[in-house]
Amino acid sequence: MVKHIVTFKLAGSPEERRRVAESFRDALMALPEQIDVLQSMEVGINENPSEDWDVVLTAIVPDMPSVEVYAKHPAHVAAASLIAGLKESRACVDYYC
Repeated sequence: MVKHIVTFKLAGSPEERRRVAESFRDALMALPEQIDVLQSMEVGINENPSEDWDVVLTAIVPDMPSVEVYAKHPAHVAAASLIAGLKESRACVDYYC
């Protein structure tokens, strides 16, 4: 299995960042029902105001080629578009577990 962990820093006011993060979380949490290779999805919104990162996700897929299948799936692309205008930074780690 591969864990695909991604964290996002959003731009905008705290209220705007929170609203977009919640919408993004809800869209991501619906993906396991739509993408066959996606075994699980966990999404967290940062509650610590002294930290800069807003959202983290952990997705589990069978192997590295499945990360690409997940990334290119239309449902994932639609979810990612929800933060496109406010995405300031993104960091990702993929590893076998």
